This record gives sequence, structure tokens and C-alpha cells, in this order.
Amino acid sequence: MSFDVPAGPPPSEPPHGGLPPGGPVEYLDSRGGDGTPPTSSGGGRRTTVIAVAALVGAAAVGGAAWAAWSFFSTGAQPAEALPASTLGYVSIDLDPSGGQKIEALRTLKQFPAFEDEIGLDTDDDIREWIFDEIQGETECAGLDYGDIEPWLGDRFAVAAVDTGDDQPAPVFVIQVSDADAADEGLGKLRECGGGGPDDVAWSIDGDWALLGEDQKTVDGVAADAADSSLADDDDFQQWTGAAGDGGIMSMYAAPAAGKALADGLTEDLAALGGLDELGGDPAAAPDELTEAFKDFKGAAATVRFDDGGLELELAADPAATGRDLTAGDEGAEAVSTLPDDTAAAIGMSFEEGWVTDIFDQVAKSSGESTDDLMSEIGTQLGLDLPGDLETLLGESVAVAVDADFDPSSVMPSPGSEAGSGLTGIGVKVLGDSNDIGGVLDKLRATAGGADEGILDSDAKGDVVAIGPDASYRAVLLEDGGLGDSEAFESVVEHADDAAAIVYINFDAGDGWLAELAGDDAEVRDNLAPLKALGMSSWVDDDVAHAVIKVTTG
Repeated sequence: MSFDVPAGPPPSEPPHGGLPPGGPVEYLDSRGGDGTPPTSSGGGRRTTVIAVAALVGAAAVGGAAWAAWSFFSTGAQPAEALPASTLGYVSIDLDPSGGQKIEALRTLKQFPAFEDEIGLDTDDDIREWIFDEIQGETECAGLDYGDIEPWLGDRFAVAAVDTGDDQPAPVFVIQVSDADAADEGLGKLRECGGGGPDDVAWSIDGDWALLGEDQKTVDGVAADAADSSLADDDDFQQWTGAAGDGGIMSMYAAPAAGKALADGLTEDLAALGGLDELGGDPAAAPDELTEAFKDFKGAAATVRFDDGGLELELAADPAATGRDLTAGDEGAEAVSTLPDDTAAAIGMSFEEGWVTDIFDQVAKSSGESTDDLMSEIGTQLGLDLPGDLETLLGESVAVAVDADFDPSSVMPSPGSEAGSGLTGIGVKVLGDSNDIGGVLDKLRATAGGADEGILDSDAKGDVVAIGPDASYRAVLLEDGGLGDSEAFESVVEHADDAAAIVYINFDAGDGWLAELAGDDAEVRDNLAPLKALGMSSWVDDDVAHAVIKVTTG
């Protein structure tokens, strides 16, 4: 048996009473009747039983649909109370979907400090806990949680709104359940803070209270939101949708925020004299900032609990992240073939021409030409730029740290060569091994033996391993299984087409992270639940994505 769940929200209460759509129910008669209800007394009882069963079944289905919708729904959000002219937005949800609550407690309760210091459960009022914590740091002794509990909602936001003035207006949004009680409660809060009507103003409409610096601004923002809300804005919907499922925190930057940010940075740098100190051209640099942000298309991010971990997902305009440095799609190639017990790794791949792009950016701020910069640095390294540098890092490169790596080996002993004591650390490059070897020879010649060991290398097919530890280089040349390991897959999203990857396995070796705590048992116990951390970035349909995730277990 299957049921079609309605696309929209369920009714405010489960179905009850009344005839079903289409009139009276027709009953199937196994004896070959015409489908009309039987008229005998026995049939009447049977009819009643079937009708009651059908009614209970319909109520159960409707109730289940309602429960499911309530469990997964995140409810109304503060963006509904802000206008489409909002430049930046950060919201907090203290009552996310049921799934988020379960994941949050599943994750946080693994840490003894959470149980000892906070100890919240799914049915606890986190607002009261936050109020008590804040109350302990203020002098508002006359204010009680009972003064705000009846009207205070679970969702809040802070926003920067373009009101037509030179500077965006800061606006706070608070969810409320009782407008009159909220108005009275906000008055008490203002008095408690020692402020008056000229310090904080608010406007309450429906489920939301807007707070700002003056009444004119607040009323104007409320009127603009009623005319065209941020929640209905196409850019807001596009970018928040690209950032994935909702969670406990949401962030958004509108396309217009790019110019506002560039203007603000220009003013700040000019005021600080930072451009002169950096040796740049004070007149040209502001133009470069404006140019970099004028075509900004927007960005959004979400913080959520997911599958036993906490993650931040970002979706942004590639131009804001340096597209040529994020548009490669083979960042995981070298990383995924590392040993499956690797403690940490960084993998990257680049778009063709990335070296020139970097030098172009440096040249614009330094006042030198790109060619002059390349020639100067190339001479110092003994390389022909940009070609040698692009060759050296190949199609995909990874810096890897073995599970048995000894951090103390980073510092050489007196009289030893730099890097000669390093073990369990190296670089794996996928590319033309002959060409890569040629570039390494140039670097060794320039170093004159000063970096002997660090630039040692071995090759096998299209794989080059670089580093001071010969035994670890041999390991790096082999095809390992890190990409298929449970820890790696749990924290690295879109590994197959990622431009960059960062991976840390906290359980590698003998649990090196907990060992850093030494003899502090409390710290060790709270580090022990951490399993792995991962970061990956990729570009899809002209949208730059990044996910940072930490798991526990």
C-alpha cells in the first residue's frame, strides 16, 4: 500500500469528520454485489466498522504526514521580515528540524564537557540556558526569564540593510509569539540596558520584531520588507539553495554587498595608510578592489549537524574566491592514492595558467609588471617561470604526513642538515616524471646542497615522490587506498572533482591528537571523540562550493 503525501504543508490538525471527497464511500463486496452499502443489520454493523476503520486510517495517514512535516520542517525564518535590499544576513535557529536536534545531541553528548557544563536535552529550553548565562555577566538583576519566555521565539538574525544612506543600517530580527508581550518585554530590556527611546527602536509585525538605531529606520525597513521580502528575493533563494540543507546558522551576502565591501575596504586602507606601507600605489589599489568586487554575484553559507558531525557549507561567486585557484578538478587524485592510515594531507590541482594569474594579482598591488616579477623570482629560484612551476606541481599534488610522523623531527639536531631528520612526511605529484625531475634538478642546483634531503625524489611511472625520508617516498609511489577509507569519505565531499582538499585523521597512529594533551585527563577525554576533519572545494555550474566538516565517533 502506498500513499501520496501532499506537496504543501499539512492542515493545522489531522483530518476528521465529514464525507471524503467525491461523496459516500463505495464498498467492495466479495460476494459480487454492486458496490452499494449493505442494508441488513449485520451489514450495517460491518458498514460501521469499515467506516470507522477508514476514518481512523485516514486520520493516521494525515497525522503521520503532519508529524513528518513538523519533524523535518525548519519553519518560518527571519529573512521573511527583512527587505530584498538586505546586503548581509546571519541567522541563528535554536529550534531547527527534529533531525538537526537529534544530530546535534548525538554529536555534542560525546564530549564530557558538554554533559558537565551544559547538559541540554531535546526537550530543554536552550533560550533559558542562554539567558541564564548572559544574566550572570550583566547587572540586570531585576530581569527574570519569565519576563521574556512568554513572547520570545527561537529564531534570530542580524542584517545590514541598504536604506539609501551612505552606510548600511544594522537591523536585528527577533521571532516573537505575542506582539503585546514582546513590546512590553523589549521595553524592560531597554530599561535594563540603561537606554531610552533614542537608543533602540523596534517595530513588531506578526511573528517578527525588527530592532534598529531609530524608529524611522526600523519603520522604513519593515515597510520595504512588506513590499518585497528577502525570503522571496531570487538571489537569496539561489545562493541559500546552493548552500544546501538548512541547519542551525545561515549566512548570506547579496550581490550588492560586493561594491559596499570594496568601498569600505578602500576607506579603511586609506585611513590607515596601509597602501603606502605595503609599497603599493595608493591611487591604483582602491580601483583594483572595486574592480574585484563590482561583478560579485553573491554567496551563502550554512552550519549544520550531519551524520555524527558538524559541517559548514559555502556557495559563492567563483570570482570572489579566485576562480583560477579553485577551478581545478583533480585535487583528490594524488590524495586518494595515499596510504589509508595517512594522518594528514593537503591536495590541490590548478587551472592552466594559474601561475601567471597569481603574478598578475601581485603585480597590480606592487606596481611592478608581471614579466618583471616573474623574471626576478625565477632568477632567484633558477627556474623559467611560469612553465617550470606549473610543471613541478603537475596535474595533482599532495603533501602527506604519515601516521607515525614525529613532530619533534621538524627541528634539526645541532650540526645536522635541515630536514635530514624528517621522517613520515613527503610530497606526491602526478605528472610527467621526467619533466618534474628536470625542474627539481634546477632547484637543487640553485640550493647548492643547502636543502639536501628535502628535495630528494624518486619516480615511478607518472608519480613522483619528494622528501627526505626514502622509506616514506617508496610508500608514496604506491597506489594506496586513502580515498576509499571510511574516515576520508566521511569528511571529504565531492572528492572526485575537487580543486583542493584538506584531510586530518585524529585517530591515526595511537591517537596523536589526544597525546597532545599530555597528562591532562579532562582535555584528553574531550579530544577523544574527534574522528576526522576534512575540507574540499569545487566549482559546479559557475558556483564555487566548499565544505568543512568534522566528525566524531
